[in-house]
Amino acid sequence: MRFFILLGAFVVAAPRSHAQHPARIVQISRVSSPPHLDQFLDHRHTEGGPRHRSIETGEGGLGVVVTDLRQREPGDGTPVSQPTTVYLSYDDQNLYAVFVCRDDPAKVRASIARREEISRDDAVVLYLDAFRDREHAYFFMANPRGVQLDGIFTEGQDEDLNYDVVWRSEGRLTADGYVVRLAIPFRSLRFPRASTQTWGVAVGRIIRRNNEESYWPHLTNRVKGFVPQFASLQGLEHISPGRNVQLNPYSTLARARFLDEDAPAFRTEGDERVGLDAKLVLRDALTLDATVNPDFSQVETDDPQVTLNERFEVFFPEKRPFFLENAGFLTTPVNLFFSRRIVDPGTGVRLTGKAGRWALGAIAINDREPGRVPAPDRLAGSRAGVGALRVQRELGKESTVGFLVTERELKGSVNRMYSLDGRLRFGKSWALVGQLIRSENRELDDSALVSGFGALAELQRDGRHVDYVGRYLEFGPDFAAPLGFVKRTGYRETKHELQYKWRPKGSAVVGYGPTMSVLYNWDPTGAILDREIGAEFKVELVSQSEVKVERTEAFELFEDVGFRLYETKASLATEWLKWLALDASYTWGTAVNHDPAEGLSPFLGRAAETQLNVTLRPTSRLRLDQTYIVSRLNTSTGARVLSERLLRTKINYQFNRFLSLRAIVDYEAETGDTTLADVEDDKQWRGDVLATYLLNPGTALYVGYTDTYQNLGLFGNPPEVVRRRSADTSIGRQLFVKLSYLLRF
Repeated sequence: MRFFILLGAFVVAAPRSHAQHPARIVQISRVSSPPHLDQFLDHRHTEGGPRHRSIETGEGGLGVVVTDLRQREPGDGTPVSQPTTVYLSYDDQNLYAVFVCRDDPAKVRASIARREEISRDDAVVLYLDAFRDREHAYFFMANPRGVQLDGIFTEGQDEDLNYDVVWRSEGRLTADGYVVRLAIPFRSLRFPRASTQTWGVAVGRIIRRNNEESYWPHLTNRVKGFVPQFASLQGLEHISPGRNVQLNPYSTLARARFLDEDAPAFRTEGDERVGLDAKLVLRDALTLDATVNPDFSQVETDDPQVTLNERFEVFFPEKRPFFLENAGFLTTPVNLFFSRRIVDPGTGVRLTGKAGRWALGAIAINDREPGRVPAPDRLAGSRAGVGALRVQRELGKESTVGFLVTERELKGSVNRMYSLDGRLRFGKSWALVGQLIRSENRELDDSALVSGFGALAELQRDGRHVDYVGRYLEFGPDFAAPLGFVKRTGYRETKHELQYKWRPKGSAVVGYGPTMSVLYNWDPTGAILDREIGAEFKVELVSQSEVKVERTEAFELFEDVGFRLYETKASLATEWLKWLALDASYTWGTAVNHDPAEGLSPFLGRAAETQLNVTLRPTSRLRLDQTYIVSRLNTSTGARVLSERLLRTKINYQFNRFLSLRAIVDYEAETGDTTLADVEDDKQWRGDVLATYLLNPGTALYVGYTDTYQNLGLFGNPPEVVRRRSADTSIGRQLFVKLSYLLRF
């Protein structure tokens, strides 16, 4: 049975027609001069016209006109609730989209925010499938004040918000709504080399208070696939990115004082670093990137997560610029290239892009971290070599097959990964995803090359009322993925999740319904490792509000002991008021003490976790975020075993679209009974202040100061590090200035 499941993931259907949607074509207009925002401030939405005609001829050189936007959420096919007109045009350098949006100004949600921090605002969006492959699309979004967010949408993957390019936007609130203008330079896009282009296109408007997403053309969620439903954008003639060379030099100056626990003493060090990223676009569609001493300073800290008593590694996303761009070209269903494994890169090159039906992603880079050990360690001064290559081929119109190979080499040790994956779309709502993986691993001082096996098969259904995901996942006991993010090996897993949603009309309730799930893990001999049965009921309300209750019954085998667990979770999230967002949850039940004190066996305790996230926007420029997380484990009689408290206060003031001042205070405390758990009394807090001038992706100035306090101290002669009751010792403080500037030729 397992063989047929895996084999099915690579069956490719013959190309099929898209007759379920009538042909929708935009014949775009070339304009002699760029449209300006002032031309549209007094322009009124055409009312009373035939709404079935979504494309009308523009007048006065304003471009082709789109009016008939239809809801995807909450109504599927219902006209947009507020009149919206979109004008599309282009010239030799740019593609333009101007959105004229009618609305009550008092209800419009529009903040003056940092770039890409507009998830709680109203917005307009332009999607472009520049290769017309029905798989990938650039998207350019802006809120009513013109604050930008961009990314890449790929069928079967999460949106890639790490895509950052230079484009222009401006927005203005009006007496009857707002107007937004987008200008997308062709040199910021990748597309086939041809005298006449045919792209996929969609335009949209998001109204947060109504939970509303509306698009032209109508993008129904009764059909699986978002990009395949785009209209055809025709009439783009004699356009090209032109000569496209980018140089992005940067410099960082830092001064730090920190506690060195290995040689107990406080040390002061300075760091002056200069680096360069370079980009060259080849034949309009391929991008070659090179980096020397790359910019890997991280100006944004990781969001708080509970890490105490976690059985497996906790995932923290990548934030470093070089790895973020075009990361989707190296992505597979199982995460086999997790770039945070490369700790301290020195030099590297990357090639990404498309050529016809082929997509290519390749990277070669080194890692200096393994060599940062003192002699006579054999690794002193060494560097690990890392490489990855992915090739993907479109089959039909909405199916793909891809191959990935990765390698990490260090002083005779090596890890190689070979992966074959595919995605098959069939019917209106179904898709099948599969992946076969082989690993080859040789450890340091070990001449034996050990092979391992991994496999994934996943069946997906998306619909208006019914969603389903069924998955089979397997990793052999010898499977090793040092470059990937694979939490465990030596197991087989099957998981099924079924959701049904009712969608009332004309009600404050947008949708409601249950979700049922079941998961089984077992080892290669067939013994059960984990079992989980869950049920959830969710009610979605207007203004991005929802109430959810979940219940899980589980079995966990840990260190050859079986434990029966249960968990109940209640959560509430709302953005009912445009100046307030709230997300709160409380979880209670049982959990295993995975880190018992020496001499004790793991045991079952009573667990609870509280999470609270509050966002306040007293003015359009000021944003305050408060996060509070408390996780605790007690014995069955109520005695404390361990607990973790996380507190974050974040304040951001935006002087304008480009200049901001941000402050963060983080507090973390891990405590417990050392007779019951392997835990230390660890307390620390950190203050972080950052001033940012971000003109565009690549051109920015950062000035920051960080100071971390922990309950440690130096005592004795010679001194040694001892733990104190209060976190009143500064163990690390840093002042830094970072400047980068983007040069485009």
